[in-house]
This record gives sequence, C-alpha cells and structure tokens, in this order.
Amino acid sequence: MSAHCQLTGARPRFGNTVSHSHRRTSRRFDPNVQRKRYWLPSEGRYVRLTLSAKAIKTVDSIGIEAAVARIRARGGKI
Repeated sequence: MSAHCQLTGARPRFGNTVSHSHRRTSRRFDPNVQRKRYWLPSEGRYVRLTLSAKAIKTVDSIGIEAAVARIRARGGKI
C-alpha cells in the first residue's frame, strides 16, 4: 500500500533522525493512511479509498459525494 492519500494528497516527507551524538541518518515520515470502503449512493456501488486519518474526518463532515467530487477534480480515478 502506497503512503498516499487520495483526498488530501498527503505523501511521505523526508527528514533526519538525530542521535544523541548528533549523527544524522535519513528517515521517512509516512502519513497515517487507511483503506476504507464507502457506499456511493449516486452510483449505487461501494468505493474503496486510501485516505489519511485527517481525510477520513473530512469525509465524515462533508460527505462522501463531495469528497469523491474533490478527488475527481484533482484528477484522481475512482
């Protein structure tokens, strides 16, 4: 599963782990992505989305229809 949110576009960020002696090694900060299934009433089918935890809360507040419209406006395929 790629660490990429379909709604917000959140992707991994990169930085450094700094040890006690201040040696730096590269690391990756992954967003908290989950695969979630929603019923899409306008199309009469379920859609499975890869969403970050923040995007799941956004879908809860704006609704799945508006969220799918945003994803399609960004050029995402559902």
